[in-house]
Amino acid sequence: MQRNIFIVVLILLIFFVISFLTNILGPIIPDIVKSFNLSIGLAGFLPFAFFVAYGVMSIPAGLMVEKYGEKKMLILAFLLAFAGALLFAFIPSFSIALSSLFLIGIGMAILQVVINPLLRVAGGEEKFAFFSVLAQLFFGAASFLSPLLYSYLVLNVHSEQSGFLLDILNDLVPENLKWVSLYWVFAVIALAMVVVISAVKFPKVELLEEERIDVGKSFKELAANRYVWLFFLGIFAYVGTEQGIANWISQFLQTYHNVDPATTGASVISYFWGLLTIGCFLGLILLKLIDSRKVLIFFTAGAVISLLAALFGSKDIALQAFPITGFFASVMYSVIFSLALNSVPRHHGTFSGILCAGIAGGAVVPLIVGGLGELVGLQFAMLFLLIPLAYILSIGIWAKPLITNDTITSLKDIF
Repeated sequence: MQRNIFIVVLILLIFFVISFLTNILGPIIPDIVKSFNLSIGLAGFLPFAFFVAYGVMSIPAGLMVEKYGEKKMLILAFLLAFAGALLFAFIPSFSIALSSLFLIGIGMAILQVVINPLLRVAGGEEKFAFFSVLAQLFFGAASFLSPLLYSYLVLNVHSEQSGFLLDILNDLVPENLKWVSLYWVFAVIALAMVVVISAVKFPKVELLEEERIDVGKSFKELAANRYVWLFFLGIFAYVGTEQGIANWISQFLQTYHNVDPATTGASVISYFWGLLTIGCFLGLILLKLIDSRKVLIFFTAGAVISLLAALFGSKDIALQAFPITGFFASVMYSVIFSLALNSVPRHHGTFSGILCAGIAGGAVVPLIVGGLGELVGLQFAMLFLLIPLAYILSIGIWAKPLITNDTITSLKDIF
C-alpha cells in the first residue's frame, strides 16, 4: 500500500491536540476552585468527569470504529470536544464544567482508539515503531506547552496588552474568569480539526488481530484470566497516579508555599510533563539494556522518593521534586502495557481495550485525593498515591511475561 505522509502528519497533530486538551486540568484547578468557591473534594470531580469517559467509551469506541470507519469517528470525536469546550466557554459554571469535561473526555477516548491503527497503515508497518515514538514526542510537547498557554492568557487577557487574539477574548471572557479563555481556544482548535479531517481522504484500515475488540468469546476467555485484571489494575494505578500528581501540583504549591498557580505553578506542571516526555526516550534506551521489570521497579522507587520529597520538603525542593516525579513516571505506562500484552498468547485487541478502560484510574484517584484532602489536608491526602505506586512496583516482581523485552548482550546487538 502507498504510504501517506500527510495522514501521518495529521495523526501527529491529533496526538498533540489530545494532550493539549487533556493535560490542562492541573494548571487551572486552583482557578476553578477560586472562581466557583469549591472545596478540594468538589474539585476532585473535575478530573473524574473527564477520565471516567475513558472507562465508559474505550471498548464501545473500538466496536464503533469497525462499523462506521475512522473518518466518521474522528469527526464525531472532535465535534464532541468542540461542543464540550463551547458549552463551558458560554456558560462557565461548576455543573457545566462537569458535563463539558465528560463530553471532551468521550471525544479523546474515541481518538485514542482510532489513531494507532491509522498510523500503522498510513506510515507503514515497518516504520510504525518510529512514528509511535514520534507521536509520543508530539504528545509530550503539547503537555509542556498547554500550561504555558494558560499562563499567557491569564496574564494578558483583560490587561494593557492588545492583539488580534487578545482583543477577541477580551470581548468574550468575563474579567473575573480569564482562564475561561482557554476553552474558547479549545473550541476553535476542535472545530478546525473537524474542517481539516472532513476535507481529507483516509486510507482503508484493515485491523490486525491484535487491534480488534471482541466482546464475545475472547472477552470471556480473558475475563477468566486473573492476570488480565491484575494488569488492568496496573494501568488504572498508573493513570491514577499520573493524574493524581499532575492535577494537584498547582493547588498543593499554592496552599503550602503560596505559589502563584498562573505563573510558577503552571511552569512546574509544564516541567512535569516535559521531564515525563524526556524520560520516555531515556527509558527506551534502558529497555534495550535491562529487563523491563527491573526498569519498572527502579523508576517506581524513584517516583516514590521524589513524591515524598515534594510533599514534605521546602518550597525549593517541591519545585524541583514534582517535575522529577514526572521523569520517574515516564516508563510506567508503556512497560505495564507491554508486560500485559506479552503475558497472554492471543486476543491482544480485546485485551488492549480492557487495558485502555483502565485509564479511568485518572478519574478515581484524583477524586479520592480530593476527598481525603477535605479530611486531613492535601499534603497528607497525596500520600494516598503511595498505594497505586506500591502496586505498580509489585508488577515488576510478580509479572511473568511469555516474552521478555529484547536486551543488548553484546556490542554486535547494536548493529
